[in-house]
Amino acid sequence: MLLIPILLPMIAAVLCYLVGRRSKDRRDLCVIGSCLTELLLAVAMFLWVVSGHDLHTEVPGFCAMGMSFRLDGFRALYVLVAGVMWFFTSVLSKQYFAKHYHNRNRYYFFFLLTLGATVGVFLSADLYTTFIFFEIMSFTSYTWVAHDETPEAMRAAETYLAVAIIGGMVMLMGLMLLWMNVGTLQIDRLYEAAAASTNPGGVFAASLCILLGFGAKAGMFPVHIWLPKAHPVAPAPASALLSGILTKTGIYGVIVVSCEIFRNSVVWGNLILVLGLITMLGGAVLAVFSVNLKRTLACSSMSQIGFILTGISMTCLLGEHNALAARGTLLYMVNHSLFKLILFMVAGVVYMNLHKLGFNDIRGFGRRKPVLHFAFLMGMFGLMGIPLGSGYVSKTLIHESIVEYVELLAEHGARPLAFLYTGAEWLFLFSGGLTAAYMIKLYVCLFWKKNPDCQPAYDEWPHYMNGASRFALLATALLVPLLGVRPNLTMDFLADVGGGFLHAGHLHHAVEYFSLGNLKGAGISLSIGLAVYLALIRPLMTRRKQGDTYYLNLWPPLLDMEDRLYRPAIEGMLSIGYRAASVGRAEILEKKVYHPLLVFLESAGSRLASAGRSDILEDRVFRPVVKGAEHAGAVLAGLGHEEQVEGRVYAPLIRLLSEVGALAGRFLSGLADRLGAVLTLKVLQAGRHRNRMTEEEDHSLAHVIGTQVDDAKEHLNQTLWRENPREHHAEEKLTGFWRGMVKLRQMLTHTMSYGLLVFGIGLCLTLVYLMFLNGRI
Repeated sequence: MLLIPILLPMIAAVLCYLVGRRSKDRRDLCVIGSCLTELLLAVAMFLWVVSGHDLHTEVPGFCAMGMSFRLDGFRALYVLVAGVMWFFTSVLSKQYFAKHYHNRNRYYFFFLLTLGATVGVFLSADLYTTFIFFEIMSFTSYTWVAHDETPEAMRAAETYLAVAIIGGMVMLMGLMLLWMNVGTLQIDRLYEAAAASTNPGGVFAASLCILLGFGAKAGMFPVHIWLPKAHPVAPAPASALLSGILTKTGIYGVIVVSCEIFRNSVVWGNLILVLGLITMLGGAVLAVFSVNLKRTLACSSMSQIGFILTGISMTCLLGEHNALAARGTLLYMVNHSLFKLILFMVAGVVYMNLHKLGFNDIRGFGRRKPVLHFAFLMGMFGLMGIPLGSGYVSKTLIHESIVEYVELLAEHGARPLAFLYTGAEWLFLFSGGLTAAYMIKLYVCLFWKKNPDCQPAYDEWPHYMNGASRFALLATALLVPLLGVRPNLTMDFLADVGGGFLHAGHLHHAVEYFSLGNLKGAGISLSIGLAVYLALIRPLMTRRKQGDTYYLNLWPPLLDMEDRLYRPAIEGMLSIGYRAASVGRAEILEKKVYHPLLVFLESAGSRLASAGRSDILEDRVFRPVVKGAEHAGAVLAGLGHEEQVEGRVYAPLIRLLSEVGALAGRFLSGLADRLGAVLTLKVLQAGRHRNRMTEEEDHSLAHVIGTQVDDAKEHLNQTLWRENPREHHAEEKLTGFWRGMVKLRQMLTHTMSYGLLVFGIGLCLTLVYLMFLNGRI
């Protein structure tokens, strides 16, 4: 049964294409009828789930691993969102493509194929099935971007396809790694399998690859580069689907990885938070500087994806207390799809009448057009988060989840971290303020400014929108206040239906959406937006000329990541690869390897051969050798003079020997004297002699030896290591030497150890003779 909403639009694509070969009007009706049938089927599936039922379908053996599908609250809700968006864009497309467009058969064919693939993504129960339909959707939606076939459209389509292919291949690699580490790709089993994995590093690496693939489709930084360029060149109905629903297929994958594999993970939650904040702020800044209607809405989509990623991150960080974050994330997804459907249909009405999108060209077109004005206001109020609009509810829930996490950190004593997340909260509010700023800029340009050249014609523009297009705009615009006025009945109901997919915690009490604290956050963002518009956009990004206001494009081209970073990097890698691959070619080898090698060998051989010439040998060998020998001989001959020998050899040698001898004699005599004193003390103690030695003479052997060593060191420092020994004359040194020798003789002859010292020296000589010289002399 779950294959019906997937296959029905795909079969209808072929039928509508065949009908279009015969009748354009019947084909248009066939496309609208197919989308209406899909919508009714989605409504039936949603009511089936609300009544408490659940469905699961498997297709075994398909693509080796088979496919599996499931219908639960979240999936039914987003199939319903897809049905609503495709139906209303098909209604608008009839008038939008009526004039100035060709290849409409091709557009509608891929329009319906993409519907089936998108529904397949949302109904998939395992990541392998998700990947299959995700790739089908990427290739079929490529034709939307390239539909006009202008140089700008083809370049944007090239970027879109490159990001889709690279992201898909990285995702496939991640899926294979995940399968190797956890053994399953079933979404419902990922949490337990990942928790039981013995290789958490491999699971994390696989999840990063999967995140990159899904994040590329969602428009997440840094793989967002396709989004600001694809939307302006694609047809407006296709832009509404690209922004409103296809980006949510990427968010679907991010939710699976974050809420299943890394449920309650602080590390993963912080990673998604950083990426979400950068995406949120970066998209808002791009939208503030944009001067193109659809480009502004495209950059806005990037920023709103950042808000959704922030909600996902708080779902991970809060763990069991994630009720506000999970419900806010789900409702933000639904609201963003609705708002971008409205705003891109408004942009489609503008473009199908003017075929222009620049601010300076579309100024004042919306004046005196109440239906267009009302529809834009509803989309604008919802995106800005103004109270009584559905966007206020989802933005408030995510903001309150950040506040809740800050309070939890403060309660657990982590105030520095709480301060850090308070910064994230203010970044959230500031980005919301930038949203208000660029939407006010759009509103003033389209509905308040006057065009200096065409304003009378714009005011009386006939039949700018037919009844079907008016119905599409009004029906979708009315959903914004209907969902936002009584959020406890409408928005909470949708959150209860789909919150289980994000593992939302239990909500202990109803949220007071219009309390003073919640209104305060919205008021701060709106105040920031008004201040940015009045202080930055109006004075700096506009210029008055002859009484008229013109919008300026101040965004520097150097900040284009695609042209300045990604394309040069890819071209550089391709160039390196080409050069590496071309090395094996014969002409390349001859030119780059063989010829330089032969030239080098020839040069080296010539130098070696020339070394044997007589003049080269004389200049570079014989003469240097003779000069070196002469110099060495002069040095050796100079040493033979009497004064040289006495000053450089004999005097230093005699001085060194005398100092060493004096030190050795002093140490040995003192040591022997102390040993004799110790022996005498022991003898006297044994015989109970009256003349006992005083306490000062009773030293241990270790203390005696240490004292003698210290005396020797002090004398060595005073004699051998003088600061400037050359200041003393040779006669004074010689006198000091003889004084030391006389003092040594007197000390030896007057000590009790004289006989012991002579005996010891004789004993040492005898031992040396017996050990080494006996038998050799």
